[in-house]
Amino acid sequence: MSHPVFPFTALVGQEQMKLALVLNAINPKIGGVLIRGEKGTAKSTAVRALAHLLPEIRVTAGCPYNCDLGDACPEEHRQPKGNKRPVQIVELPVGATEDRVIGSLDISQALSEGHVRFKPGLLAAANRGILYVDEVNLLNDHLVDVLLDAAAMGRNYVEREGISFEHPAQFLLVGTMNPEEGDLRPQLLDRFALSVDVQGGLEPADRAEVVRRRIAFESTPEQFAEQWQKQQQRERKRIAAAEKLLPKVNLDDRMLDLITHICAGFQVDGLRADIVMYKTAITLAAYEGRTEVTEDDVRRAAELALPHRRRRQPFQSPETDKEELERAIQEHMSPSPADVGDGSKDDNGEPEDRVYDIGRRFQPKKIGAVKPGKVVQPRSGRRTKLKETGSRGHYVSARRTPDPSSLAFDASLRAAALREAQQTPSPGRRGQGRGSEGKGPLPLAGEGMKRRVRISKDDLHEKVRETKIANLILFAVDASGSMAAMDRMAATKGAILSLLLDAYQKRDQVGLISFRGRTGELLLPPTNSVDLAERQLRQLPTGGRTPLSHALQLGLVTIDRHRTLHQEAVPLFVLISDGRPNVSLSGKDPVQEARELAAEFAGKHIHSVVIDTETAGLRLGLAEALAHDMGAQYYRLDELDAGRVAGAVRQALGRAYQ
Repeated sequence: MSHPVFPFTALVGQEQMKLALVLNAINPKIGGVLIRGEKGTAKSTAVRALAHLLPEIRVTAGCPYNCDLGDACPEEHRQPKGNKRPVQIVELPVGATEDRVIGSLDISQALSEGHVRFKPGLLAAANRGILYVDEVNLLNDHLVDVLLDAAAMGRNYVEREGISFEHPAQFLLVGTMNPEEGDLRPQLLDRFALSVDVQGGLEPADRAEVVRRRIAFESTPEQFAEQWQKQQQRERKRIAAAEKLLPKVNLDDRMLDLITHICAGFQVDGLRADIVMYKTAITLAAYEGRTEVTEDDVRRAAELALPHRRRRQPFQSPETDKEELERAIQEHMSPSPADVGDGSKDDNGEPEDRVYDIGRRFQPKKIGAVKPGKVVQPRSGRRTKLKETGSRGHYVSARRTPDPSSLAFDASLRAAALREAQQTPSPGRRGQGRGSEGKGPLPLAGEGMKRRVRISKDDLHEKVRETKIANLILFAVDASGSMAAMDRMAATKGAILSLLLDAYQKRDQVGLISFRGRTGELLLPPTNSVDLAERQLRQLPTGGRTPLSHALQLGLVTIDRHRTLHQEAVPLFVLISDGRPNVSLSGKDPVQEARELAAEFAGKHIHSVVIDTETAGLRLGLAEALAHDMGAQYYRLDELDAGRVAGAVRQALGRAYQ
């Protein structure tokens, strides 16, 4: 029995999200949609409801690729009959392995029949359906690359484990994510055709309507679905009519010039945005029942295709300025000198914005790889390459072991075949084996072998996978009154922004501790979202006393907790302060107490960097003493122009596990 699905037309609000999904359903060549938003904004509900809304498709009987009779289906799956069934939605879990996604060797066939046969994966199951990836930003980068390649080409190509195979993989790719958990790389963002930001802040009346409909659906789902049957059927007919009308829609040269003018004006890299806007605009016209694309179609297409593609500095929100878009349209459709403007915005005099103006940021040097320790659950990152035998990462090689954690089918079968061939050599084949570690087709089918290959324990190999892991950079920022001088705080924020930029590029996790007044506060627990760290940094106030001991203790607790949950991460503690504490935790002398806590960092082998913000003049040297107690790299704030802090980070991380 199928589970009841909330009707698509019963969703309250979120019109842009619903429109983007419907447009991709009408015209899958648009290229998918990325839905960004906080939890509880009906992202998953909308995707599942869309699949239930779409008309049924005809499928070749028994075909694992959901092919129609006229599709390029492998000959062995062609059947003289087919049947109709609803569009499938295939959900790809964050922890999915590469084998499960792209397919692998069918081990049961290999062992029982001695033949190399392909076992389809999730990409095969998603053909002619919807591939839904929740929390796509947490998916391993190389799997995201695989998904986007298949979505762009419409086929899945597999060259691995002695297999050379391809099959159709035409699906509507829908990714959802919570930006607070980290973002996708810009290269991956660009390959999602459309992007929608959904908000949870509905008006009270709309919130009440959401609750009413949800309670009614959960109480009597069949009755609720029946109440919305007419709206559902009306929307199905509209989608079907748009599909038929789509080939007849015309986009003239004037509208094409407008599209290219908008993309050039918004400084969008590449031509993918222009092409996506073209496809989206003609689909919008078809959805509205028209055969001519209008200016409004182009405007609405730009609002869906440009937000995630704008050439932007890191930490800026990916959004389309509607006033800027309207100005670009008006300039092209009816150019006038009066429309010229500089587009500048008042920065409200915020001191954080002046960090960029005074040039206190530096370009971090390339940070070298870190040799990781024992890894339990490797996470997505770009700074450190890791080879291990778990389930995540790209399969790169195999190694012999009697107790494999992840069986390498190809290498194990190859070893068994070679062993049997050496035991009973056939004429003319002596000495031709490539060895169990070699690559190439498995010598199983044909080639004079008439008996099954038997695998012994000595033949077993396990997969060695390569992935990249992220490190943790925990900042502790002195926001006391001694930092209130504009140049010191501005320079400090500039230094942190520079390191956040490097963390953004390497996909490190970051955390932020602020200490001022009577205590320290973990403003941002370790997260993949450096945007959140930058936002907290901009809003950071200054003033009050210097509770340095509180910050050091909070740093120790935070890193210990993070190490427990993520044993693969290499933590780095970055303290930015003048080292002049005047608030105690336990009644001791604040300076002595801070030095004792600093020594705990060295005792726990926590790698650290101390940036001394003490200005020229009377120097007490307390921050330098703290650095000595911590075993930390020490730098003064006025040394940042040469980018030496990035070098300190590289050295501190590079010393880990050496």
